[in-house]
Amino acid sequence: MSEFNRPIVEEFRANGGRVGGPFAGGDLLLLTTVGAKSGREQTSPLGYVRVGDRLLVVASAGGSPRHPAWYHNLLRHPMVQVEIGTETFGAIAVPAEGAERDRLFKEIVRVAPGYGDYQARVERRLPVVALERSFTEAGPEEITNLADKLIEIHRWLRDQLRRVRAEADAHFAARSAATGTDAEAADPPRVGLGLQLRQHCLAFCESLQFHHMGEDAQMLPEMERRHPHLREAIERLRAEHRTVDRIRGELERLLADITTADPDRFRAELDRMAVELEAHLDFEEESLIPVLAAIPFPPGPPAA
Repeated sequence: MSEFNRPIVEEFRANGGRVGGPFAGGDLLLLTTVGAKSGREQTSPLGYVRVGDRLLVVASAGGSPRHPAWYHNLLRHPMVQVEIGTETFGAIAVPAEGAERDRLFKEIVRVAPGYGDYQARVERRLPVVALERSFTEAGPEEITNLADKLIEIHRWLRDQLRRVRAEADAHFAARSAATGTDAEAADPPRVGLGLQLRQHCLAFCESLQFHHMGEDAQMLPEMERRHPHLREAIERLRAEHRTVDRIRGELERLLADITTADPDRFRAELDRMAVELEAHLDFEEESLIPVLAAIPFPPGPPAA
């Protein structure tokens, strides 16, 4: 964090989200992003506004002519951490677009007029970002072992991929209807992806990569050492990780420019990801769940 923000962040965490000075009495949260260039975590104290059930922050930068660094960070890495009061949770940061952004900004200004003053000072449109909870616990099901935890992660990955595919279908259908695109036209206009679809897909890709990197670095080597009879299954899992990672890389390349992304290629890669990932998750559960069920989670203290 910057030296300017450090005392604010420390006071926030020491006092359950309450701070003094110019922020006293205001709605304040801490947003931790991953640096777009540095790759390091950066924490920023930000004002927030709730519109309906949506948690929103504005990239006002105090009326600066440039977007703040945290906004550039979340465009590169949508998975963020949010602290409100004493609660900390993961979120997906999704900037609003077009008429929806304007509607939300109007509601924000109604609650916090200062953002209207900031907008009046600058030519850029102040981005409005929704912070969507990215992961909820397994609900009523108690997680007591590593098998439960793996199933929870797999459930989230499956749900997130289904959501991205549904959003892709809805987005392209809406864009085609709006432009009057004829599927049989000789040279139909290109259809972009949109920030919502991009952020959710990128968040899925980053989460999947993080999960598989963790397995390759820690869980699979330990399983291979302790359970030699699983060696063949583990080698297959590693090979499937490489296959899935190639598809993930292709999806991320398509996300690099959402205005010109080819919808047919994007859909094809999503479909390929769905087939490969579902088969991989099924095989992993079939192979490892019986062994993982005997390993407590969270792990207890090491034996004396």
